Amino acid sequence: MLPSNRRPTPPGEILLEEFLQPKGMTQGDLAAKMKVPIQRVNAIVNERRAITAETALLLAAVLGTSPEFWMNLQTSLDLWDAKARARRPLR
Repeated sequence: MLPSNRRPTPPGEILLEEFLQPKGMTQGDLAAKMKVPIQRVNAIVNERRAITAETALLLAAVLGTSPEFWMNLQTSLDLWDAKARARRPLR
């Protein structure tokens, strides 16, 4: 069930605070291990880009998680945002 009182934590924030910082890994380090441009990782961390299935697979392989972990984080956020938009009055 989605929390209704607060927006779920964005996947990029979890990536930064729960994975990169504790491991002492930079965004550049992660990008190199994923074999993607650093801008892709930076856009995720700064919530300008969503986690795609391909990115979830890459993150899982590099960080030892499951792709479902990343996809579930993104889906929860997307659903919460969609519900928030649906509650706004139409203009």
